Parts: sequence; structure tokens; C-alpha cells
Amino acid sequence: MAHISVVIPVYKAENCLEELYSRLKSSIETISSDFEIVLVEDCGGDRSWEMIADLAKRDSRVKGIQFSRNFGQHYGITAGLDHADGDWVVVMDCDLQDRPEEIPRLYEKAMEGYDIVLARRGKREDPWHKLFLSWSFYRIFSYLADMEYDGQSGNFRIMSRKVTENFRLMREQLRFFGGLVSWMGFPAASIDVQHAERFAGKSTYTFGKLWKLASETIIAYSDKPLRLSIRFGFSISLLSFVYGLYIIYLAIFRGTPILGWSSLIVSIYFLGGIIISILGVIGIYLGKTFDETKKRPLYIVSKMINLNTEE
Repeated sequence: MAHISVVIPVYKAENCLEELYSRLKSSIETISSDFEIVLVEDCGGDRSWEMIADLAKRDSRVKGIQFSRNFGQHYGITAGLDHADGDWVVVMDCDLQDRPEEIPRLYEKAMEGYDIVLARRGKREDPWHKLFLSWSFYRIFSYLADMEYDGQSGNFRIMSRKVTENFRLMREQLRFFGGLVSWMGFPAASIDVQHAERFAGKSTYTFGKLWKLASETIIAYSDKPLRLSIRFGFSISLLSFVYGLYIIYLAIFRGTPILGWSSLIVSIYFLGGIIISILGVIGIYLGKTFDETKKRPLYIVSKMINLNTEE
């Protein structure tokens, strides 16, 4: 009988947890009675941790981890995977937009010989602006990272123990769960699933948070912005050289006087802005390199429940 782990980052989910537990238990028991649910509370400031503690008292298969502060969703997934010991590990969100009833289908597909099976959302139940931002991010990410990444697949998936163990080896500070798993290259498949509406509350991802996640993810997985800036610089230089030859031609063969103080100033400011922007991109990469050299832990755990290192 396979041991199943379910890893769920939790943030401001006090209204979802009871329903989440009930539906998870019913769904996973159709596969195996040997399972665990690892809930990682990311200091959302509500009663989520108290509810996790109550669930853990009622069912020892519920494991709880609470961070010392808010670290973010992908660090929560990392912590859960660090402590999950299942033969197969399911990763999903806590808001019930990822339907627990789809887990048996993911497991059934994995039994066909895949190490990773992703839940591909056919029709997402999200606002149009979030859909547009998500679509834009994954298109840009796939281009800059030179990696085919399906934006219809979120965090919801099932993975073999082999994938989980290799994921634990990757300890870079900038975390993007889906990109790390995709980079490993294990045999993967996907199934279409129903994407539900949020059970309660509203999304905590603001535009600012999405922009920060997108920019950091692209920087973490690609040096293409640096290579593109080099190409752009050479293109500007080439155009400037050709235009300079054109001006010389007009002055020598047409007798046209060289004028244009205003256009000269505008050109200087334009090129100055480009240079500063490129230096800024380089500075961001240097800053992230500096962060990696510190070797700080990815997250800090404040409390644990039903785990071997319980405090």
C-alpha cells in the first residue's frame, strides 16, 4: 500500500481548513489509508494555526508546521516537501480551487509510469485581470528561461519520492516550485481537471506581489535579460553608426549643415537611460548573487505538530 503525502501551504485559510481536511480525507482514502497531510502555516495572522493544531489532535495523520514569519508560498511548499515522507507526494493550494477529488485521478495517471502528473486547469475560475497577468507571466517566463512551461498548470500535482528527494537538493534562495520541478526533467504527464471557485475569502496575491514574484523568478531562472541587453546595446550602436555615416554623406556630398542641438541632447538622455537600465539589470543579478552567498536558511520554523522534531 502506497504512503501518500499531501503538502499544502496555508495562508489566511481559517475558513477553508475544516472543509479541506474533510474532502482530502475522503478522497485519499479511496487510494490508501496510509497517508499524511502536511500543512505549512505561513503566518497569515488569522486562526489558521489554531485550526491546524485542532485537526492534528483529532487525527495524527495531520502534520503542522508554522513559520517564524511570512516567507511566501513557494517556501511553504519547500518546507512541506522537506518533511514529507510519502512514496507519492501531492502538492496543492489551500483555497479549494484545487479540488481534492482530483487526487485519485492524478495517482491513477502516475501509475502509468510517470514521476510527475500535473493538474491542468481547463477553465480557471479567476478574475480576468489575474488570468491575463498569469498568461503574460508564463509567456515571458518560457521565453526568457528557454523552458516550456504550461501556464494552465499551477502547483497542483503528484510527484514520486524520487522527484521529492531531488527537489530537496536544490536550495537556492529564489524559489519557484513549478520551474524547479520542470527543470529536473523527470517523465511528466498532465490531466485536465476542474478548477473550482475559492471556497472562502479572496486571493492575497496583489499586483505588486505578482510583479515581485514574476521578476524574481525570471532573474532566478535565466540570464537572458543580460544577453538581450547586450544585443540591444549593439543594435543601438549599429544604428548610431549608420546614422553617423548618413550625416557625413549629407555634409560632404549635399552641403547640408550639421544641425540639431535638441536632437543631440535627446539622444544623449535616451542612451543614458538605456545605460542606467542595463546597469540596473546587472545590479539586480549581483544583488541576488550576494543573497545566495550568505547561505541563510530558506525558512525558519517556529512550531511543529505530529512531526519527529516537534517542539
